[in-house]
Order: sequence, then structure tokens, then C-alpha cells
Amino acid sequence: MLVLLPPSEGKAAPGRGAPLKPESLSLPGLAGARAAVLDELVELCAADEDKAREVLGLSEGLRGEVAKNAELRTAATRPAGEIYTGVLYDALGLASLDAAAKRRAASSLLVFSGLWGAVRVGDRIPSYRCSMGVRLPGLGALGAYWRAPMASVMPEAAGDGLVLDLRSSAYASAWKPVGEVAERTASVRVLQSRTVDGVEKRSVVSHFNKATKGRMVRDLLTAGARPKGPAELVEALRDLGYAVEAEAPTRAGRAWSLDVVVTEIH
Repeated sequence: MLVLLPPSEGKAAPGRGAPLKPESLSLPGLAGARAAVLDELVELCAADEDKAREVLGLSEGLRGEVAKNAELRTAATRPAGEIYTGVLYDALGLASLDAAAKRRAASSLLVFSGLWGAVRVGDRIPSYRCSMGVRLPGLGALGAYWRAPMASVMPEAAGDGLVLDLRSSAYASAWKPVGEVAERTASVRVLQSRTVDGVEKRSVVSHFNKATKGRMVRDLLTAGARPKGPAELVEALRDLGYAVEAEAPTRAGRAWSLDVVVTEIH
């Protein structure tokens, strides 16, 4: 099983780890594309703070993120699973997983990134600020920039098992499974169910979406679930207590769509 995750906008402080070693990152086929993004991002942030802040879409209060980007080559690193924070990663709780679940996380979780393309949670990276929605002056929109490099490496990374796609739309734009890979891909959205005047209403709510996805991945890892495809994933999630509604594709080469329906998050 390969689980595709979005990153978090906010990042943890880098601590005192060794500086970045690009050659150590997973998916080495992305090395050239990563170097190009890193070079332009560092140069932009080192040369013109105001322009960099505009390009990155940062408020005045986040001006310090520009200086941080300018030092990416020498900044301390931590495992990506510790760098990414926020609702999804809090619910996932990688640090508190047991040893077996941590091994499963290391081999199955892949975090998409505007700067790195995608990294595994054990890859050591510095704290940075560069979303997939950024349009760099030289390379253009990162979502479009990453499509060709990701298309060259992701089929192999996906292997021959289930692909569980939990990315937000901006990060999903960087790679769309096609053909046989798409047929064993399940894309998940989380819907909050509420009863209003006796009528059920469903909506997508950011907190519920992120928290439920994080908890769902944690539960799959902890249970040691090994679904071979989307249909088996539906069964596994229902066994874990999730209310899942599945829609199988009507045409070949399309992904499954799964709705996980929740009423509240504790």
C-alpha cells in the first residue's frame, strides 16, 4: 500500500540535525527537478525579500520564512515526518506509533511537496515554505512543473498494490494516476454529516477532513492492514469502524472514489 499525503503549510523548527543531503532523499529520479526548484527558491529568497514574499504568497507576519528559505542548503534537517505538523499530522501521530507501525509508515507514506516533489517520512529535510500553488518566475507553476518528473517515477513507486490518495487538489495536480495504476487507486474525501430540521446534510469541512484522514492512516498502520486494492480497503476501513461509501469507476483506467462520513471528531 502506498499512501499519498499533502504536506502542511506550517513546519516544525529544524532543530540541530545535519544539513541537507539531496542525494539521500527517496525517489532519486526527482533529483534534477528538486535541484532546479531549490536553486531558484534559494536565489529568489536571498536576492529580494519583498518579491519572494509576494511570489510565495506570504503575509508580513511570515516574512521570516523568506530568510529561512534563503538558508535551505545549510539549514539543519529532521525526518520529514517530524517537519510536517498540523491537524492531519497531529492525528496521524507518527512519533507515538509502535515499532511495527513505524516501519509500515516509513515504507508506505509519501508526502507531496512543492519543493521536493515527494518525500518519504524518514527523509531528512529542512523546514521550508513553498507550496505547490507557487509560481516561480523561472520554472512557472509548480503543480505543472512537477507533472513530468513525477510521471517518470511514480508508477515504480506505486508498485503493484493499492494507492490511497489523500492529497488536497493542489498536490494532486502534480501527479494523476493513469491506466492500470489508476484502477487500484482510491481517492478519499471526508464528509461531515449533520441533521438539520430532520434532514441529513453533508459538507466538506477542513478540520474534519484533515483529522479524519490522519486518524484513518494511523488506524490502518496500527492494525497492520494490507488491502490489495480499493475494494479490500473499503472492507478494512469498515472493519476499523469507519462509515465508508464507495463508488467503483464506470470506465477502465479510472480511480475509485471513497466517501468517509463522520459526525464528530474527538
